[in-house]
Amino acid sequence: MKKSPAAQTMESSGRTIGEIVADDYRTSKVFESHGIDFCCGGKVSLLEICKEKKINLGVITDELEMVKKEPLERAMNYASWELPFLADYIINVHHSYLKDNTSHVSEYAKKIAVVHGAAHPEVKEISKIFDKVATDLMTHMRVGEEEILFPAIKRVVEARKGGATEDSKDRETIKNSVLSLMQEHDEIGAAIHTIRHLAKDFAIPSDACNIFVVTYQKLKEFEEDLHKHVHLENNLLFLKATQQ
Repeated sequence: MKKSPAAQTMESSGRTIGEIVADDYRTSKVFESHGIDFCCGGKVSLLEICKEKKINLGVITDELEMVKKEPLERAMNYASWELPFLADYIINVHHSYLKDNTSHVSEYAKKIAVVHGAAHPEVKEISKIFDKVATDLMTHMRVGEEEILFPAIKRVVEARKGGATEDSKDRETIKNSVLSLMQEHDEIGAAIHTIRHLAKDFAIPSDACNIFVVTYQKLKEFEEDLHKHVHLENNLLFLKATQQ
């Protein structure tokens, strides 16, 4: 029996943003359009965030239902992927993106800080914050995830598949690593939010040169990739790894 719109609204309102996006990544477009954080801020319920941002709950629920009617690409059905495959996807897509682009964005930010810092002091602060984010992210990915957490997740999954007893040390590693990495996600997310605020939502000043334009475009692209990256970890990989 099909649920009424009112029933759907009530059911969705109690769920967290992270749960909704984890079930169907297409819904992320709705949250992005309303300026709602679905990765680091994914633990908040839909009802709570609507009250906080003064958004009509019925309107956003209708928008969520509309995007779910769009064709779902198999490649987007992240919730159905096995954890080792999801971990490899994160490394090959999102970690690779960060390794390829972070240093370039950092250099662009430093250049506009030197050239435009006097007229736009905010770009000096943006460069400083992004430089720390870049440094923190590299250690976070390489050591915390690629060398410690992801291999532990894969060993536990493989042991279960083979009918073997999982190593208690791996289970402890997963638990402790997830807590630490999620805290780091919150700190990095807060820093990126500050950059957006300083950049006035990446609005281009009238006196901006080409490198200024490119820098803001790259910062926005970086933020968008990071949102998806952190969502896949916080709301899918980390959550499932600690619950299995």
